[in-house]
Amino acid sequence: MTRLLLVDDEANLRHTLGYALRQEGYEVLSAEDGEKALAVFRSSRPDVVILDVMLPGIDGIEVCRRIRRESDVPILMLTARDTEVDRIVGLEIGADDHLGKPFSTRELIARIRALVRRSRRAAEPASLAVMRFGSLQVDAPRRRALRDGVEMKLTAKEFDLLVLLMSNPGIVMTRDRIIASVWGQEYGGETRTVDTHVKTLREALGETADRPRWIETVRGVGYRFRERDGAGPAP
Repeated sequence: MTRLLLVDDEANLRHTLGYALRQEGYEVLSAEDGEKALAVFRSSRPDVVILDVMLPGIDGIEVCRRIRRESDVPILMLTARDTEVDRIVGLEIGADDHLGKPFSTRELIARIRALVRRSRRAAEPASLAVMRFGSLQVDAPRRRALRDGVEMKLTAKEFDLLVLLMSNPGIVMTRDRIIASVWGQEYGGETRTVDTHVKTLREALGETADRPRWIETVRGVGYRFRERDGAGPAP
């Protein structure tokens, strides 16, 4: 049974959504503020977190940031305003999707199902062989990435992004294509989240945008994995 953590300070909303989600077969845990949300998350390790931005005490943005330091669990942010700033801020600190209030229960359930599907796909071993470019090696089936023989600590999305780029050396990958491949067709957020994940991936690779070793920015289009002379995917 998929376990959800629903975090919202509105008791009526927690009750209504909790009932509807249980009817769909989900196990639902709830919290009314940020501090309790973190405590419940750490003790129960839910499969999906539904997190309101506006919370008493520790707000949803900070809760999302702290959860993301510990886990790649899918996070769906709820916002009363649904402005562009809210969406961008939520996605840049690690949220996987956003939904503006008011919303229909059916739409919420559809978003949850999409997050669960993407999470399960990411957890499945990839069918690709080991890829190696110079000192960079990625073992897709075992979900391991090494640079200079040292394993990199990547989030699930960062790893999937690296595999996608390495699988298409020299080919420009648009942001829309990256979103579709890594986040899934159902993703309704901003393509700017791609730039955020590329930035953190570059940090793990020991490079920067102005001095790229592997990931080259194609201005106004997307990104390309740079081919290296005398190097290529391992047979």
